Amino acid sequence: MAKKSEIDKLLSKHDKLTHSEDMTVESHVQRNEDQWFVNTLMIKGYEVPFRFRRKKQYKNLAGARVNLTYYPITEEVAGFPFEAMKVVRIKVS
Repeated sequence: MAKKSEIDKLLSKHDKLTHSEDMTVESHVQRNEDQWFVNTLMIKGYEVPFRFRRKKQYKNLAGARVNLTYYPITEEVAGFPFEAMKVVRIKVS
């Protein structure tokens, strides 16, 4: 039997988690928030933003192809619910 990959282990533990490969980044914005860099990606073919945080600034991913592991979240912005995707793993493909 083949050894399970890191992604397979994550997906089997968390039922809402999704893994997508070779996605094209249309835009990438970073902003500083409470000693974190909040990264927002817009992915070709999706209307919702993909968000993740890092302690250090991340390289610009605009135009890059990436593999993402993520799950849906709902944030409240100015009193309105706002759908987004929370990225738990990102890798340039």
